[in-house]
Amino acid sequence: MRHAASALILAALLAAPASASGLSQEDAEAAAQQAWNDDAAAFAEETAGELADEAIQAGSQTLRFKTVQFADHIGTPCAAPCAAEDGHLQPLFISLHGGGGTTAEANDQQWQNQIALAETYAPAEGIYLAPRAPTDQWDCWHGAGVDALLARLIQALVASGTVDPDRIYLMGYSAGGDGVYALAPRMADRFAAASMMAGHPNGISLAGVRNLPFSIQVGELDDAYDRANVARQYGAMLDTLQQADPDGYVHFTKIHQGKGHWMDGDDRIAVPWMEGFTRDALPARIVWRQTGVLHDRFYWLAVPAGEAAVDDEIVAERDGQTITLSGPSGRTVLVRLNDDMLDLDAPVSIVTDTGETLFEGLAERQEAVIAATIAENGDPQAIFSAEIEVTLP
Repeated sequence: MRHAASALILAALLAAPASASGLSQEDAEAAAQQAWNDDAAAFAEETAGELADEAIQAGSQTLRFKTVQFADHIGTPCAAPCAAEDGHLQPLFISLHGGGGTTAEANDQQWQNQIALAETYAPAEGIYLAPRAPTDQWDCWHGAGVDALLARLIQALVASGTVDPDRIYLMGYSAGGDGVYALAPRMADRFAAASMMAGHPNGISLAGVRNLPFSIQVGELDDAYDRANVARQYGAMLDTLQQADPDGYVHFTKIHQGKGHWMDGDDRIAVPWMEGFTRDALPARIVWRQTGVLHDRFYWLAVPAGEAAVDDEIVAERDGQTITLSGPSGRTVLVRLNDDMLDLDAPVSIVTDTGETLFEGLAERQEAVIAATIAENGDPQAIFSAEIEVTLP
């Protein structure tokens, strides 16, 4: 969700004439740092009241939440944004409750249960955040609007200077597990790892978790909606994906023997597993599969607003100065670049997987691209200074 200050900055930059040769690397890095500092300060001010009220607003929906701060596995309720005593950036664990298609009262109780689970999951350090689903529908954690709420929540905490954007983890139980199955592939670029507990995927594709370590845990006796068998199937799917792409699809599947829908806290093993991962915000290979709620951007790829389509799959791979793309014929793709990815002072090639050249030349660093990607992402680790538009044949 773009806030007013970012929109004004972006409009001014887009209206300004671009330099014939673009920015130097030094100037681009300085511009990015200044733009991020200004944007983060403005966004932190804009959302300070929402954090204080424990209620993030996006569109017509509200995401209430409670937070517990951990140090040495000991948790204490905290007031968002939950700054660390020494000011260091902390991990964030977003934990989605069960319930779903039931009464508000029942979902409120499930939320309270998820807050209480902080003591069971007990991360080594960081902020455990249990949000209350914005609706009481069966798809309460993956219907329209949830993505924007979570993105705004993450952006607010990062802008406040309390959360490490590269150590944000997603987990959820039952209906919350349904949400993890659905949200992880379409928001994989936001998280360092994700863990699904006792949920059902509802036919979702996990192709998008190529760069997101993903765990599946279900009790072997959890036969409602055939959860245990489906978990085995999805674990096998991830096995197959990793066999074909050994550098991606890190995962584990655990079917807990003798356990039903409630796993008696044995699923806590997901937390230390997740803590072993930090996000790669600029992966060399991306698999972007559109599922459920559509997104205009994913890692260092984007499509023009309104052009994303259900079941589109775009694969991008970066090797030195060459980027290889595959995807639907006629699809316009925006390739975002920065100097951490390749040498922007040297020519860049973008080719198809069949060898057809889509672009060859210099990708110019531009302030407008820096401002636009900060406004879109609110992520200091995903600021891009150059953008190349190509159309797949």
